[in-house]
Amino acid sequence: MAVLVTKWFGIFLIDEKNGKVIDKRLMPKDPDIIAERLATVQRGSLLDDERELAAKMPKVFVSNARQSELGKPIFYDSSFLDHVAFGFDEGIMHNAMLGLGKLRTSEPIPRDRNLVHAIRGLDDLIESSNLLNERLHEWYGMHFPELSDIAKDDRYAGLIAEHGDRESIIRELGIDISSMGADIDDDDLKEMTGLAETLISLYEETERMRRYIEDIASEAAPNMCALVDAPLSARLISLAGGLERLSSLPSSTVQLLGAEKAMFRHLRSGKRPPKHGVIYQHPDVHRSPYWQRGKIARALAGKVLISAKIDANKGVFRGDILREEFEARVKDIRERYPEAPKRPQDKGGQKKKRGNRPRR
Repeated sequence: MAVLVTKWFGIFLIDEKNGKVIDKRLMPKDPDIIAERLATVQRGSLLDDERELAAKMPKVFVSNARQSELGKPIFYDSSFLDHVAFGFDEGIMHNAMLGLGKLRTSEPIPRDRNLVHAIRGLDDLIESSNLLNERLHEWYGMHFPELSDIAKDDRYAGLIAEHGDRESIIRELGIDISSMGADIDDDDLKEMTGLAETLISLYEETERMRRYIEDIASEAAPNMCALVDAPLSARLISLAGGLERLSSLPSSTVQLLGAEKAMFRHLRSGKRPPKHGVIYQHPDVHRSPYWQRGKIARALAGKVLISAKIDANKGVFRGDILREEFEARVKDIRERYPEAPKRPQDKGGQKKKRGNRPRR
């Protein structure tokens, strides 16, 4: 049986038993051409020379999963193939690797990769707006403390930015209220108004970023969005580091994305392991009783992984089917486990208390 092996300096058909080279196709001794072919390999495509060599044998093994179209992947140690023995020196390799780096860094960025930074940017915007909102409430609260009970978030900041002083806001709201706040100078009020205007712009940028994220997620991962909606799809892709990487993870890892701290705490101290990560945001998970959440999260993670694989490989749309299958599984779980499991009892008939596991 022959094994197909691709090295940076050529493609080789090798006898599996004795390690002899049956046939080969060496790369041209041009670093630019080598770089282009290696870029093709890194993108996951097959080279024409690989197809040609594989066709010479009725059946071949391949040394990389990328070549699974040509044969069964196996582990094969090809370190005995030395580039110097085939006429390729270190200079050619050096220039080819430099060219490969330039080619890959200049390639268009897949849209789903933008989700990683967009989600982190959204989190930064939310954190900043929360801090400024808290500061504005404390500062303006000295002048008009009752306003925090009347208006919330962007409405609160909008009233301050547009009207400024307490009396103008009371007239705008059309209410009759006697405030307990203190009077303030015009210069202080101007700074409070400026802070409110900054906060309003943060709220607007946050909303714009949310729409941008939803648009990208809907375009890059339509099956995932049909299953778990665009915001949660975007967050899962961001946590995984991209759609392609998400599609390569096991479902158990998808289930726990976002719960890394809890998992490390479990491994370090023996506390109970987490049952779900950010997937908890899905309504069918967080609205379910605690004894059903782990099973529902596991079922959802499996469907998310299938939808991610379809989206990563640009497959046909099956999001509606996956959603129906998941809903049927949720119904089955709720029918099978309608009541909370009973706690185990010790020999004296008393219920055992739940505690931390002993450290190993």
